[in-house]
Amino acid sequence: MVSIGLLGMLGCAGERPNNLGTKGNFLATCPGSPNCVSSQAVDEQHRIEPLAYRGAPDAAFACLKLVLGRRGDTTVIEEKPGYLRVELRTILFVDDGEFLLDPARNVIHIRSASRLGYSDLGKNRRRMEEIRSQFRTAEEKNEPKKSTGNRS
Repeated sequence: MVSIGLLGMLGCAGERPNNLGTKGNFLATCPGSPNCVSSQAVDEQHRIEPLAYRGAPDAAFACLKLVLGRRGDTTVIEEKPGYLRVELRTILFVDDGEFLLDPARNVIHIRSASRLGYSDLGKNRRRMEEIRSQFRTAEEKNEPKKSTGNRS
């Protein structure tokens, strides 16, 4: 009985897609299904804001890697300068996440898509917004403290 359950869970992981990665300065487009979000999408259903950052691009990307490394649901699959591809796990499913540094705009583009199924009930969007919140918090903690000008 346990082995059948394990086979069922493993079956929900799906195959790693072979269409991910960057094409120039762009991530893969979302499919027509509602189980994908991308900061480079033009339609409202799939569109999500990129991660905006202040300061140096390399420091922002290092901060993002730190945030992702602290998450229990995230495994880095591919890392190149300015690009990360991760697997994001829930109890039964695996989603694919991508992060692309865009230093000209001071943002990190994001994309997250389910491997299986049609609808994710908003899970990819919620997870990316959670990562955004964690990124903002981490970035604020790492900002140099502003001097008040008063010395004791």
